[in-house]
Amino acid sequence: MSIWWSLHLRREAASVPLARRLLLGAMETAGVDPDISYDLSVALTEACANAVEHGGGGARGTSGVYRVTAYLDGERCRIEVTDSGPGFTHPPAIRPARVDAEHGRGLCLIRELADHVHIGNKPGRGGTVVSFDKMLKWTKDAPLVAV
Repeated sequence: MSIWWSLHLRREAASVPLARRLLLGAMETAGVDPDISYDLSVALTEACANAVEHGGGGARGTSGVYRVTAYLDGERCRIEVTDSGPGFTHPPAIRPARVDAEHGRGLCLIRELADHVHIGNKPGRGGTVVSFDKMLKWTKDAPLVAV
């Protein structure tokens, strides 16, 4: 079984829960274990929030779009969030954030919740790509698991 979807979203805070709900709905329909779905939805939320906050040329929410693509392929889910911001001159260091920090925990959370994480610049015109994947577990009698 293989499914994928892609969203082009405005760089606005209201787009983040939309992406999260779509992912959770697709995973529930496919029969993905709820704990795995939850981990991936939190990681997606953090990646989308970063795209909204940092992923454009103007002030937050005033310009640009970002893209979310999710692939459920066999036993793995891969998610990519691509923005149109300036990208990085150096890859970001992912350091544990202070417990009381209100910002700066997103990439660390993504790393903790996913099996593999890659953060880099989008080829060509700039922007950042945050991609992560996780091995899937299925519920008993999952409807979309390949036999």
